[in-house]
Amino acid sequence: MDNDIKNINLAPEGALRTEWAEREMPVLRKIKERFIKEKPLEGVKIAGCLHITAETANLAHTLVAGGAKLALCASNPLSTQDDIAAHLVSSGIPVYAINGEDSETYYNHISAAVDTEPNITVDDGADVVAMIHSEKTNLVKNIIGGMEETTTGVIRLKALHNQGKLLYPIVAVNDSDTKHMFDNRYGTGQSSLDGIIRATNLLITGKTVVTIGYGWCGKGFASRAKGMGAHTVVCEVDPVRALEAVMDGHTVLKMEEASKIGDVFLTVTGGISAIDKHHFENMKDGAIVANSGHFNVEININELTKMTESKRKVREYVEEYTIEDGKKIFVLAEGRLINLAAAEGHPPSVMDMSFANQALSAEYMLKNSHDLDNQVYSVPEEVDRQIATIKLEAIGIEIDKLTAEQEKYLNSWEEGT
Repeated sequence: MDNDIKNINLAPEGALRTEWAEREMPVLRKIKERFIKEKPLEGVKIAGCLHITAETANLAHTLVAGGAKLALCASNPLSTQDDIAAHLVSSGIPVYAINGEDSETYYNHISAAVDTEPNITVDDGADVVAMIHSEKTNLVKNIIGGMEETTTGVIRLKALHNQGKLLYPIVAVNDSDTKHMFDNRYGTGQSSLDGIIRATNLLITGKTVVTIGYGWCGKGFASRAKGMGAHTVVCEVDPVRALEAVMDGHTVLKMEEASKIGDVFLTVTGGISAIDKHHFENMKDGAIVANSGHFNVEININELTKMTESKRKVREYVEEYTIEDGKKIFVLAEGRLINLAAAEGHPPSVMDMSFANQALSAEYMLKNSHDLDNQVYSVPEEVDRQIATIKLEAIGIEIDKLTAEQEKYLNSWEEGT
């Protein structure tokens, strides 16, 4: 199939939203201007498994401006903005993504994108890499490398490498400072809270909000919940992160205790069953449960379902589970990414840096693939610094430079007290 989207007639609306997002993406805009002139990706086939949003559309246009032949599919069944998919198709970019698609369709769409025989893969969660490594290894001969956007995907890819099974090099875009320090913290922090509020119309002030996982995403979410007047609780397995949460002013508890007092729970761990059966048993009537980790396995929906006497949809993204004692627990967006299912995902100003990393990493991969082994690499530091510099220039901020004397001092050992 050439594409599979909901409705091509939504394209004009998607074009306007893409244009609006582009105003807040000056770094990607500058890269696109260079790509138009230099065509560094000329003839390169790229398959991208990403959230099909207005921000992604601007990445797509940048890659195509650089000469790439691009095909896209969704990295989550609920994250596609159907008008954006229509806009991209109308722009000549094959897209296989429909908001609300079932699991079978989701994987058929990934398969369709992969079947374009890419030279470079772009993942958000590593589903493309997983399919190529398990079902379509014949395509590896065409692939020079790939990029990974999110924490969960990097975890999967490093596990694949540690088992000696990774078949081509990957750049972990997620690990660049201009990605995880900004996208994860400020993007996920704001958009997750936005999704919860849009889905529930809940007043956050005065509520006990439990953040499960205190990585960059958890830090951002807990900080914003606290800023809106919530009583913030953090659950962690890492002692350093738990200590950091304490120092940041949050209450730190074991999930066994936090599950008894929370009004709103958000999982951002990258693991499985962060909320499990015994936690549901502890929860008070009316508890709200959401997830912003990449996959919906962070909440053990299967165990909750087994405990449930009745279930109904009470709002567009809210399902009410009534368990045996009559207690009601509300699960948002089927346990999938709340910020993309019930809201619009990250604001374009932070995705500007994330997708600048993607565009420049594609160029880097093409230039350096012959020197790269089959392992997971960080984005080169000079690329990270270049993106930060362009972003500062775009928002009108100047910073100091070291003098020659200061440079000499920092690179010597002779001078002391």
